Amino acid sequence: MSEQRFGEFVAVRREGDGHVAELAMDRPKAMNAVSTEMARSIGAACAALAADPSVRVVVLSSTAERAFCVGADLKERNSLSDAELVRQRPTTRGAYGGVLELPVPTIAAVHGFALGGGFELALACDVIVADESAVVGLPEVSVGVIPGGGGTQLLPRRVGAARAAELIFTARRVEASEALSLGLVDSLVPAGQDRAEALALASRMAANSPVGLRAAKRALRLGHGMDLAAGLEIEDAAWRTVAFSGDRAEGVAAFNEKRKPNWPGE
Repeated sequence: MSEQRFGEFVAVRREGDGHVAELAMDRPKAMNAVSTEMARSIGAACAALAADPSVRVVVLSSTAERAFCVGADLKERNSLSDAELVRQRPTTRGAYGGVLELPVPTIAAVHGFALGGGFELALACDVIVADESAVVGLPEVSVGVIPGGGGTQLLPRRVGAARAAELIFTARRVEASEALSLGLVDSLVPAGQDRAEALALASRMAANSPVGLRAAKRALRLGHGMDLAAGLEIEDAAWRTVAFSGDRAEGVAAFNEKRKPNWPGE
């Protein structure tokens, strides 16, 4: 396994061919509370991953035993002046936006607490795999703020406007089984298996065309929320980027020759 560090609290790990990259939050003593330094590191790691054409899928994981991420570092935040908090905002937005804007499929591997900004990082991913210990929620209004890492926009896209409003306005925590039933997470695995299952799912995704994966994600993300006609135009534009690609030619050849494709990635 190779590992690249981004500051003290974030690592990018790869095994095998490196097509699956694991973005590991590594601040276990603070249960991955997102400080300014950690937010900056997440943003930098995402920028590096987005620029790497060999990466096909990213798994967002945690090295903390009891938590995926408990959200903002409140100890740090409570020490900031109003002016300092304003200056910090672009850095924190860069972390959440960095995950959201990754051009490849992303999977969150969630266990333990995923609260506030921690759950927003998971919501920024395309798929959320949770284990039975997971507890998720957006409790920000209980401390006088709002979900500011994308939660007010991403949660309704997952569960609908009314359900999102109930969850955000009550600030309640949701345990794993209910989270699955509400669609807050996409699959539920035994305790301690979230990372392994997420990496296995990522490997299955990464076996497919890298050109196709990026184009499909672009169409899904850009077309969501548009009217059908506009969405179909987005899909058509994405189709045109892959229809005459080397990956398509290789996919057809591999199918005809009954072998696994060797994707050129272009």
